[in-house]
Amino acid sequence: MDRTFVADEIASQPRTWGDAARLAPSVASALPSAGERVAFVGCGTSWFVAMSAAVRRESAGLGESDAFAASEFPADRRYDRVVAISRSGTTTEVIELLAALDGPTTLITAVGDSPATAHADETVTLAFADEQSVVQTRFATSVLALLRAHFGEDLAPAIADAEKALEIDVASLIDVDQCTFVATGWAVGLTNEAALKTREAAQFWAEAYPAMDYRHGPVAIAQPGRLVWSLGGTPEGLIAEVDATGARFVEHDLDPLARLVVAQRFAVALAIAKGLDPDRPRSLTRSVILA
Repeated sequence: MDRTFVADEIASQPRTWGDAARLAPSVASALPSAGERVAFVGCGTSWFVAMSAAVRRESAGLGESDAFAASEFPADRRYDRVVAISRSGTTTEVIELLAALDGPTTLITAVGDSPATAHADETVTLAFADEQSVVQTRFATSVLALLRAHFGEDLAPAIADAEKALEIDVASLIDVDQCTFVATGWAVGLTNEAALKTREAAQFWAEAYPAMDYRHGPVAIAQPGRLVWSLGGTPEGLIAEVDATGARFVEHDLDPLARLVVAQRFAVALAIAKGLDPDRPRSLTRSVILA
């Protein structure tokens, strides 16, 4: 198969993260201020980005932060700002939520003139991270790069790790029949995204759990021919427990966001090995628009 859109988009992430970090100071007024009570919302991949952003922000001491699927936002809950994430800006649930909210709202999108922008008080556009592929990769990670830079982080180490992630061998990992992604803290959201990528691109059985909670039942499916893959914060003793099942434990010494890049590449390699086109995943479109 010729090189896919999604493979090129995955490979561009060190550049788009740098672009996002450089953009952050100029859009700071549209993003949450320290001390604000904030909700991050999205659908699918954007919801998982919201989960990671909320934990990252609150753990940095910048203010109470929650995350919701846009369809599940609690109507009676009040926030100082709601940050909606939508690559296309056409997702029905995001548009309906923004239209219904009274307080300050910010939309982070790849498309500056999308329908959702009409309902947001502020819009931050990452046009440089837009994608041709249905499967999201660089937009999602660039949103997190933007927010991490806004939270005061130096993204240079993560960008350097993303470059390393593009060189890691994933071909040796794809001869498996199942994968479970685990992590702690803000990387838990990334595990959900990694599992989603393998399901979307490769129609492959993948699950995601907080690493400590993985021991409370899911470890029962670990066996030879399966992977347990950490995206960050491996608890003491977990590797030995997985080794005892015969499953293979996978971990890379990289920033969690860069570890997600490796998982994205794994998903694409799986798809190609199965004769699938990862740019055209079964039953999916670029945006979910409800009639």
